[in-house]
Amino acid sequence: MNSMNANEKSVKRCEWCTGSELYMEYHDKDWGTPTFDDRKQFEFLVLESAQAGLSWITILKKRENYRLAYDGFDPEKVARYGEKKKAALLANSGIIRNRLKIEASINNAVHFLEIQKEWGSFSDYIWSFSKNKVIKGKWKTIGEIPAKTELSDRISADLKKRGFKFLGSTIMYSHLQAVGVVNDHIVSCFRYKDLQ
Repeated sequence: MNSMNANEKSVKRCEWCTGSELYMEYHDKDWGTPTFDDRKQFEFLVLESAQAGLSWITILKKRENYRLAYDGFDPEKVARYGEKKKAALLANSGIIRNRLKIEASINNAVHFLEIQKEWGSFSDYIWSFSKNKVIKGKWKTIGEIPAKTELSDRISADLKKRGFKFLGSTIMYSHLQAVGVVNDHIVSCFRYKDLQ
C-alpha cells in the first residue's frame, strides 16, 4: 500500500479508521458504499460473522486469505463444502479457525442461495428492508452511532427463521453499514458527502 500524501492526511474521516492505512482504505472504498453485487454481499456476511468477538482490523488483515480460502466468496462453491474442505479451513492459519464460524459460513451459503432463488438476488432481499433507499445517519461523533437498530433486529430475526447462523442483530447492523444500506459516516467525514 502506498503511503498517503499530505492532501490525503488532511481529509476528514470517521475517527475509527485513522491510524491504519488498511482501515482507511476500507473506510474510503468499501464502508457505506451501496452494494448490489451478491458476491460482495456474501463476502461481508462471511467476514462480519467471522468478526464476532474480535476486532474488525483482525478480519481486514485476513481478508485476502479469506478470499483465497473461500473460492472468491462464491456462495455456490461454499454451499458444497464437505468435511475435507472444512478440515482444510480449520487448518488454515490465514483465517479465523473457529469451527462454529466455519460451519455457519457453509450453512449460510446454502440459505443465501435459497434467498437468491426466492428473490432473484440476495441484494434485492436485503435492500427490500429499507425500501431500496439508503438510511442516512446524521451522527456528529462515532459515539452516537448505534450498535444495532430495529431494522437490524428485523433482518436478523428473518435470517434466523430462514436457518442462518452467527448473524445476530449487531452483526447484521455492521453488514448494513458495510454494504451501504446504512450510511453511518459522521457528517463531517468526506465519505458522508460523497455518498449523498
